[in-house]
Order: sequence, then C-alpha cells, then structure tokens
Amino acid sequence: MLPAGRQALLVELSRGEHAEAFHAELLRRRARGELPAVREIVPGARTVLLDGIADHTPDAMATFARALASWRIPPLRRDTGAAVEIPVVYDGPDLAEVAAVWGVAADEVARIHSRTEFRVAFCGFAPGFGYLTGLPERLHVPRRTTPRTKVPAGALALAGPYTGVYPRPSPGGWQLIGRMPGPDTLWDPAREPAALLGPGTRVRFVAAAAETETGTMAGAETETGTMAGTGTGTMDVTVERTGERDADVGAEARR
Repeated sequence: MLPAGRQALLVELSRGEHAEAFHAELLRRRARGELPAVREIVPGARTVLLDGIADHTPDAMATFARALASWRIPPLRRDTGAAVEIPVVYDGPDLAEVAAVWGVAADEVARIHSRTEFRVAFCGFAPGFGYLTGLPERLHVPRRTTPRTKVPAGALALAGPYTGVYPRPSPGGWQLIGRMPGPDTLWDPAREPAALLGPGTRVRFVAAAAETETGTMAGAETETGTMAGTGTGTMDVTVERTGERDADVGAEARR
C-alpha cells in the first residue's frame, strides 16, 4: 500500500489475478455504497490505483489504507455480469504458431479461443486497448521474436496471459490469430464511456465466417510481405445479459 500524491493510494498485488480480484471487490463495494468516495479506480497488471480520495487527510488516508489491507478478497468470478460479444474472423497469420504452442491443429484455435470467458483486466497501450485475461496458463504464448512494424486495426492478438484487439494501426509484437470487423467501436470519443472494453468488462469472442463480411485482414506485416485485402466489413457488437457458455477449453488443448 503506497501513497501516490496527496489524494491517491496505489495498492500493489503479488499476481495479476490478485489485482483483478481486488479490483472486482472494489467495484462491488462501491456499487453497494461501502467504499469511501473515490474519483477513479484504475487497475494495472499487478496494481490498483485509487485516485481522488475525497477524505484525504493523513489520518483518513491511513485508516483507509489499513481497512483495504484487512479485506478478505473472494476469488474472481468471470461468469457474472453483462458480456460484450465481439465477432472475429479467425484467419490471422500466426494461427499455425499459436496452434503449435497449444499442441492442437490450427483450426482448433478458433474453437478454443471463442469458448473462453474473458475479462478486461486493465487498459493501456492505446486508447481502447484492453488487456483481457481468461486463457489458462497452458495456453499462454510468447510474443513474437521480431515485432511487426504495422498491425492493422481490429487485429485479434495474444501475448503471455493476455488477449487484445488493436483499436488502431500500430507496431506490435503479439501473435495475430484473427480480426474484428468494424474495430471503430472499440474507441469512440463521442460515446460515454469512450472505450467499449473498460476494466472489469466480461468479453466473449464469436467466430464469424469470412464470407459474411467484405475483405480480410490488411496491413499485417510478415516475413514474406503483407496480408492481402481490406478489413472494411462491419458487424454488430452485442451485449448479452443472460445465459452461459461452455468455457471448458481443457479437452481440446490437451489433445
């Protein structure tokens, strides 16, 4: 527990999943009116920042810090709350490499990934970019040895424990396994909130057939050139509030 200026506390956790669980507990307590007034709760990979604490006198901050340290945090649940469903065409240039790491056929990557329940752990890198967790440790993949100088907007990518969708073209070293048509919905400054995938959001990826939209991933640089086509198609992003999905990916990954 560290002070971060006069009105903020930075809580450091030992592991990423502990930071996610702590962030979820903060949101629950704030929703129940059990959290002192805090302007922002900002999660990171292994930290959570509480900024703009209304009562920031030294005694009040010390009391709040002691209270936070005394909390018993329940395990993180990924199957509660509204889910944002994102359509994805699984045709990325690194499918074969990811399949090799997972020990499955390339066409199994889409099924395993789309049956996984994801949650936005934190945001960063670019406006609208969420770091999603949910894949078990055995399905974590390394970053590319040589990063690409250009990754197209909408690219669905994996690195370490994270899944992410690039909201804009940029360099990147993650493994590309697919693309989201209509990635402009990821970040819309005219919307409140501007980011579609904010921290704590539950996310599901829905496999979409390539023939239902126009074009393929464009501009992802590879060792032999770029991927052809243009990702100009659009699909609706939906929010689901009820129902469960079979998220058992273990059987496929162990084959």
